[in-house]
Amino acid sequence: MGPLTQRFGIGLEAEGSFSPEPPSHPNGSHVCEVEIDPDTGDIRLDRYTVVDDLGRILNPMIVLGQMQGGTVQGMGQALMEHQVYDRASGQLLTGSFMDYAMPRASVLPPIDAKMEEIACKTNPLGVKGIGESGTIGAPPTIINAVIDALKPLGIDAIDMPATPLRVWQAIEAAKKNGGATARA
Repeated sequence: MGPLTQRFGIGLEAEGSFSPEPPSHPNGSHVCEVEIDPDTGDIRLDRYTVVDDLGRILNPMIVLGQMQGGTVQGMGQALMEHQVYDRASGQLLTGSFMDYAMPRASVLPPIDAKMEEIACKTNPLGVKGIGESGTIGAPPTIINAVIDALKPLGIDAIDMPATPLRVWQAIEAAKKNGGATARA
Protein backbone atom coordinates (compact mmCIF):
# COMPACT_ATOMS: atom_id res chain seq x y z
CA MET A 1 0.00 0.00 0.00
CA GLY A 2 1.53 3.22 -1.02
CA PRO A 3 1.17 6.27 -3.21
CA LEU A 4 0.16 4.29 -6.36
CA THR A 5 -2.75 2.52 -4.66
CA GLN A 6 -4.01 5.81 -3.34
CA ARG A 7 -3.94 7.22 -6.84
CA PHE A 8 -5.19 4.18 -8.89
CA GLY A 9 -6.93 1.97 -6.31
CA ILE A 10 -6.38 -1.73 -5.56
CA GLY A 11 -6.82 -4.43 -8.20
CA LEU A 12 -7.03 -4.62 -11.95
CA GLU A 13 -10.17 -3.99 -13.90
CA ALA A 14 -10.88 -3.91 -17.64
CA GLU A 15 -13.92 -3.81 -19.85
CA GLY A 16 -14.50 -4.22 -23.57
CA SER A 17 -16.82 -5.57 -26.23
CA PHE A 18 -16.63 -6.77 -29.80
CA SER A 19 -19.43 -7.07 -32.33
CA PRO A 20 -18.45 -8.47 -35.72
CA GLU A 21 -20.17 -6.78 -38.61
CA PRO A 22 -21.14 -8.60 -40.70
CA PRO A 23 -21.43 -11.73 -38.51
CA SER A 24 -19.52 -14.86 -39.46
CA HIS A 25 -21.33 -18.06 -40.38
CA PRO A 26 -19.65 -21.41 -40.89
CA ASN A 27 -20.35 -23.37 -44.05
CA GLY A 28 -20.75 -27.10 -44.23
CA SER A 29 -22.15 -30.10 -45.97
CA HIS A 30 -23.72 -33.25 -44.55
CA VAL A 31 -24.35 -36.50 -46.42
CA CYS A 32 -25.77 -39.78 -45.15
CA GLU A 33 -26.82 -43.18 -46.41
CA VAL A 34 -29.82 -44.95 -44.86
CA GLU A 35 -31.42 -48.36 -45.18
CA ILE A 36 -35.09 -48.87 -44.38
CA ASP A 37 -36.70 -52.20 -43.50
CA PRO A 38 -40.06 -52.07 -45.36
CA ASP A 39 -41.63 -54.64 -43.02
CA THR A 40 -40.92 -52.71 -39.80
CA GLY A 41 -40.11 -49.14 -40.89
CA ASP A 42 -36.81 -49.37 -39.02
CA ILE A 43 -34.17 -46.96 -40.33
CA ARG A 44 -30.50 -47.79 -40.14
CA LEU A 45 -27.93 -45.06 -40.69
CA ASP A 46 -25.16 -46.77 -42.65
CA ARG A 47 -22.76 -43.90 -43.26
CA TYR A 48 -22.57 -40.26 -42.28
CA THR A 49 -20.08 -37.69 -43.53
CA VAL A 50 -19.82 -34.04 -42.56
CA VAL A 51 -17.42 -31.37 -43.80
CA ASP A 52 -17.43 -28.00 -42.05
CA ASP A 53 -15.52 -24.80 -42.85
CA LEU A 54 -14.71 -23.52 -39.38
CA GLY A 55 -12.37 -20.66 -40.00
CA ARG A 56 -9.20 -20.87 -37.92
CA ILE A 57 -9.40 -23.94 -35.68
CA LEU A 58 -7.93 -23.30 -32.24
CA ASN A 59 -8.41 -26.78 -30.71
CA PRO A 60 -9.11 -29.53 -33.27
CA MET A 61 -9.98 -32.16 -30.65
CA ILE A 62 -12.71 -30.01 -29.08
CA VAL A 63 -14.01 -28.99 -32.52
CA LEU A 64 -14.24 -32.64 -33.63
CA GLY A 65 -16.18 -33.45 -30.46
CA GLN A 66 -18.58 -30.58 -31.15
CA MET A 67 -19.06 -31.70 -34.75
CA GLN A 68 -19.78 -35.29 -33.74
CA GLY A 69 -21.89 -34.41 -30.70
CA GLY A 70 -24.04 -31.93 -32.60
CA THR A 71 -24.51 -34.43 -35.42
CA VAL A 72 -25.63 -37.13 -32.97
CA GLN A 73 -28.07 -34.67 -31.41
CA GLY A 74 -29.44 -33.92 -34.89
CA MET A 75 -29.75 -37.66 -35.61
CA GLY A 76 -31.81 -38.05 -32.47
CA GLN A 77 -34.06 -35.17 -33.45
CA ALA A 78 -34.60 -36.58 -36.95
CA LEU A 79 -35.28 -40.19 -35.97
CA MET A 80 -36.41 -40.63 -32.39
CA GLU A 81 -36.68 -37.72 -29.99
CA HIS A 82 -40.33 -36.91 -29.39
CA GLN A 83 -42.10 -35.36 -26.44
CA VAL A 84 -45.40 -37.10 -25.85
CA TYR A 85 -48.22 -35.69 -23.72
CA ASP A 86 -51.36 -37.36 -22.43
CA ARG A 87 -54.26 -36.00 -24.50
CA ALA A 88 -56.68 -35.89 -21.57
CA SER A 89 -54.53 -34.35 -18.85
CA GLY A 90 -51.64 -32.70 -20.70
CA GLN A 91 -49.20 -34.67 -18.51
CA LEU A 92 -45.77 -35.15 -20.07
CA LEU A 93 -45.35 -38.91 -20.68
CA THR A 94 -41.73 -38.80 -21.84
CA GLY A 95 -40.28 -36.83 -18.94
CA SER A 96 -37.35 -39.09 -18.11
CA PHE A 97 -34.60 -40.79 -20.09
CA MET A 98 -36.38 -44.09 -19.41
CA ASP A 99 -39.28 -42.89 -21.58
CA TYR A 100 -37.62 -40.45 -24.00
CA ALA A 101 -35.79 -42.03 -26.91
CA MET A 102 -32.26 -40.75 -27.41
CA PRO A 103 -29.51 -41.86 -29.78
CA ARG A 104 -27.19 -44.45 -28.33
CA ALA A 105 -23.86 -45.70 -29.64
CA SER A 106 -25.41 -49.01 -30.76
CA VAL A 107 -27.62 -47.29 -33.37
CA LEU A 108 -25.13 -44.72 -34.66
CA PRO A 109 -22.87 -45.04 -37.67
CA PRO A 110 -19.31 -43.83 -37.61
CA ILE A 111 -19.30 -40.11 -38.31
CA ASP A 112 -16.64 -39.17 -40.82
CA ALA A 113 -15.96 -35.54 -39.91
CA LYS A 114 -13.64 -33.32 -41.91
CA MET A 115 -12.55 -29.82 -40.93
CA GLU A 116 -11.76 -27.08 -43.41
CA GLU A 117 -9.91 -23.94 -42.32
CA ILE A 118 -10.79 -20.89 -44.38
CA ALA A 119 -10.08 -17.91 -42.17
CA CYS A 120 -13.02 -15.65 -41.46
CA LYS A 121 -12.44 -12.05 -42.52
CA THR A 122 -14.89 -10.45 -40.08
CA ASN A 123 -12.98 -11.02 -36.83
CA PRO A 124 -9.34 -10.70 -35.78
CA LEU A 125 -8.92 -14.42 -34.94
CA GLY A 126 -10.39 -15.68 -38.21
CA VAL A 127 -12.68 -18.09 -36.32
CA LYS A 128 -16.25 -19.20 -37.06
CA GLY A 129 -18.84 -20.98 -34.93
CA ILE A 130 -19.16 -24.77 -34.76
CA GLY A 131 -21.50 -25.69 -31.91
CA GLU A 132 -24.73 -25.73 -33.94
CA SER A 133 -23.53 -27.16 -37.26
CA GLY A 134 -24.50 -30.76 -36.50
CA THR A 135 -27.84 -29.93 -34.92
CA ILE A 136 -28.77 -27.80 -37.92
CA GLY A 137 -27.31 -30.00 -40.67
CA ALA A 138 -28.22 -33.53 -39.54
CA PRO A 139 -32.05 -33.43 -39.36
CA PRO A 140 -32.71 -32.29 -42.96
CA THR A 141 -29.90 -34.50 -44.26
CA ILE A 142 -31.37 -37.61 -42.65
CA ILE A 143 -34.99 -36.79 -43.49
CA ASN A 144 -34.03 -36.14 -47.13
CA ALA A 145 -32.19 -39.49 -47.25
CA VAL A 146 -35.29 -41.22 -45.84
CA ILE A 147 -37.54 -39.50 -48.39
CA ASP A 148 -35.13 -40.46 -51.20
CA ALA A 149 -35.29 -44.10 -50.05
CA LEU A 150 -39.12 -44.01 -49.90
CA LYS A 151 -39.62 -42.07 -53.15
CA PRO A 152 -40.10 -45.22 -55.29
CA LEU A 153 -43.20 -45.92 -53.16
CA GLY A 154 -44.58 -42.46 -53.91
CA ILE A 155 -43.73 -40.99 -50.49
CA ASP A 156 -42.47 -37.43 -50.87
CA ALA A 157 -42.54 -36.14 -47.27
CA ILE A 158 -42.37 -37.43 -43.71
CA ASP A 159 -42.55 -35.58 -40.42
CA MET A 160 -39.90 -35.72 -37.71
CA PRO A 161 -39.17 -37.80 -35.87
CA ALA A 162 -39.14 -40.48 -38.56
CA THR A 163 -39.82 -43.28 -36.08
CA PRO A 164 -40.20 -46.86 -37.31
CA LEU A 165 -43.96 -46.65 -36.69
CA ARG A 166 -44.32 -43.43 -38.67
CA VAL A 167 -42.24 -44.82 -41.55
CA TRP A 168 -44.13 -48.13 -41.55
CA GLN A 169 -47.47 -46.28 -41.60
CA ALA A 170 -46.27 -44.21 -44.57
CA ILE A 171 -45.21 -47.38 -46.42
CA GLU A 172 -48.55 -49.06 -45.73
CA ALA A 173 -50.50 -45.96 -46.82
CA ALA A 174 -48.47 -45.82 -50.04
CA LYS A 175 -49.23 -49.48 -50.73
CA LYS A 176 -52.95 -48.82 -50.31
CA ASN A 177 -52.76 -45.80 -52.63
CA GLY A 178 -51.07 -47.90 -55.29
CA GLY A 179 -47.88 -45.84 -55.28
CA ALA A 180 -49.62 -42.49 -55.62
CA THR A 181 -47.82 -39.58 -53.99
CA ALA A 182 -48.35 -39.78 -50.24
CA ARG A 183 -47.46 -37.55 -47.32
CA ALA A 184 -46.68 -39.12 -43.97
